[in-house]
Amino acid sequence: MEFQEALMKLVIHKTPTHHHKDFFHSISGNDEKVVSKKQKWKISFHRSSSAKTSQSGHQAQSKSIPEEFFCPISGSLMADPVIVSSGHTFERVCVEACKKVDFAPSLKDGSVPDFSTVIPNLALKSTIVNWCQTHLINPPKPFDFSKAEELVRSLSSKKPKTQIEKDVPSVKLDHAVTELIRSSSEESVSAVTTTPTQPLQLADSPSCYSSASSSSEIETLTTPNINEEEEYFLTKLKSHQVFDIEEALITLRKITRTQESSRVVLCTPRVLSVFRSLIVSRYVNIQVNSVAVLVNLSLEKTNKVKIVRSGLVPDLIDVLKSGSPEAQEHACGALFSLALDDHNKTAIGVLGALQPLMHMLRSGSERTRHDSALALCHLSLVQSNRTKLVKIGSVPVLLSMVKSGHMTGRVFLILCNLASGSDGRTAMLDSGAVDCLVKLLKGSELDELTREGCVAVLYGLSQAGLRFKGLAKAAGAVEELAKVERTANGLTREKARKMWETLKRGSEEEQEEVDWEALLDSGFMTRTKFRFGGGKDGSCVNSSEF
Repeated sequence: MEFQEALMKLVIHKTPTHHHKDFFHSISGNDEKVVSKKQKWKISFHRSSSAKTSQSGHQAQSKSIPEEFFCPISGSLMADPVIVSSGHTFERVCVEACKKVDFAPSLKDGSVPDFSTVIPNLALKSTIVNWCQTHLINPPKPFDFSKAEELVRSLSSKKPKTQIEKDVPSVKLDHAVTELIRSSSEESVSAVTTTPTQPLQLADSPSCYSSASSSSEIETLTTPNINEEEEYFLTKLKSHQVFDIEEALITLRKITRTQESSRVVLCTPRVLSVFRSLIVSRYVNIQVNSVAVLVNLSLEKTNKVKIVRSGLVPDLIDVLKSGSPEAQEHACGALFSLALDDHNKTAIGVLGALQPLMHMLRSGSERTRHDSALALCHLSLVQSNRTKLVKIGSVPVLLSMVKSGHMTGRVFLILCNLASGSDGRTAMLDSGAVDCLVKLLKGSELDELTREGCVAVLYGLSQAGLRFKGLAKAAGAVEELAKVERTANGLTREKARKMWETLKRGSEEEQEEVDWEALLDSGFMTRTKFRFGGGKDGSCVNSSEF
């Protein structure tokens, strides 16, 4: 046993050759072979340097790790890297900590990052994980939010204007790896509960956010309180008692309506997953209050993309199709609020919200029609949604609403967006949009908003070229545009003047073309007459006589 332990710590060295020669002369026969094997290798009993070799190899690996894998704030390998508006990449929890304490650090190059928009850097995250697997290193674990906040607060209080690299010592790979390995399971659980699993934050505060009162409220909310509040509502919302669910939803509706900070705290993936079953509940009060809570959560800009990616849009569409009138009203408001974010417009249209919104535009309550019209207005800013609206036959419906004078202002906004695309212009020209709009301009009781809307839509249709010119002249648009050019102001007057000049110039060119055609027809008839019946003998005149 002692001999085996010694072998684990020994280095075997080969004996010099001159020892073999002397020893071979002293023995003979079979004994010579046996002894030569025993004396050929000599064991030196000295301490192994395996620990030093491992440490040097570890440091060599630390030098080979790419610098962009480290977070400029924490100095550790990034487990959830995100790209901010300024183009820099940080660990997500470090960005959240900077936003919470309202701290913008100064980087090595002297620039200051902009944390208003946060986008997940999935490519870098995958690269870091693959690099760790290739080099037999455990992938980095999420950085603890409390540690990140403590680090950022120390930077903000001690040296808020200095470079981060001077405040935080450089971290080598051996330090980063040991720190990640020795993190306990408790730290991992806390990191999961305090850090959002989906990288969906887009801004730090909405435009209506009050910096004075809201900042003080956020600082008083610590991580344990946030977890306790979330756990309390999750327990209530998952209860088998309908009364407990209704009570929790009513409380949530009140909190999220008045407290902006609660909208961010309570809009977590776990809470949103529970709402998927509540929105389609057969209990009217549960459905109405759950959709109303979702409207309040969507008012926060940081939650808009998060709600869409959680899979709640199809449930809202189901409410539009078969929900109660009050729930439909809130669902239209939620879709309108979600459509304000450019990242959501295409997704909402692809998920099938356009058709139900068009139905709500005509059959819902006044508030429902208002929110559905605004939702369609924002969704139609995307070309793919404009194409879908044309295919579902929305143009004739919108023109009929314009003729009836119902919600003309909001409908004009949708028509203007449709007129910006070639397929929308074609559908509107086929549906008689030019004649409809010119008749509105001829009306005696024409208000200023209606006139501006008519001119704006006609200006978009004027991009259709010759077809628009023909339809506009047939409808008498030249005279009406001349009146608008004399009486209107600003942009409306400028648009009317440009269209009037285009139509007037087209009329003159067309008239000239008609005169030339008449002249050619006359010449052709003369040539025919002389060619086929000039003289009595039936002979034709020559070219000089013609």
